[in-house]
Amino acid sequence: MWTNTQFTGTLSPGATQRWFTFNWPTSWHVVWYMVPTSAAPGAPQVDWDIAVERASADRATYWITVKNLTQNTVTFEGRYAVLN
Repeated sequence: MWTNTQFTGTLSPGATQRWFTFNWPTSWHVVWYMVPTSAAPGAPQVDWDIAVERASADRATYWITVKNLTQNTVTFEGRYAVLN
């Protein structure tokens, strides 16, 4: 298993935005998670959904939609873990 940060983002209060990352091997089991880096600790600050699109037999694109659940601007890191 290995982990890394794929992207960083900033969302205005209540905003939703979509990111994508492409050319990932379809044989990998990838887990995505968003980690707030600017907001105060406490209640959940972001929510996210992942959609996977096969680009070819052996490559995939991940579409990552992130929503700011707070009334403050939030910055975050889009991180992943490859489990196989």
